Amino acid sequence: MNFDSVLVDSSVPLYALGGPSDLRQPCRAAMDRLAASGVAMFASVEMIQEVAFHRLRVTGDQVRAAAEAEALSQVVRLLAFDQAVLRGALKLMALSAGVRGRDAVHAATALAHGIDVVLSTDSAFGSVPGLSLVNPLALSAA
Repeated sequence: MNFDSVLVDSSVPLYALGGPSDLRQPCRAAMDRLAASGVAMFASVEMIQEVAFHRLRVTGDQVRAAAEAEALSQVVRLLAFDQAVLRGALKLMALSAGVRGRDAVHAATALAHGIDVVLSTDSAFGSVPGLSLVNPLALSAA
């Protein structure tokens, strides 16, 4: 790995926590590898909220969804979703056709904090100027 920090997109922990999928194990392995190698993993607080919301919707279990989100918040370093990030996200949405909604928030969070690598299964991050996309499939196989 030629980077020392990465912003983790919600797709990675959601696949890692989810049901059977071709991406479940690679997402788990990618996060484990990053943690073991000392790469600093960051996330927007919005990512944690997104994971909690999705897990609640999928499982119907509030306690489980909250516990999973809390555990995830202990693995990553949380970055604020503030006015500067909001403005950056809106600008990205206007300029980058493939980046919408929460993805724009995550990308703007990375850019606002000088993080230039995003770990995601979503190729849209690759179209954001200033960001490099790392797919968990490539990372877990390396």
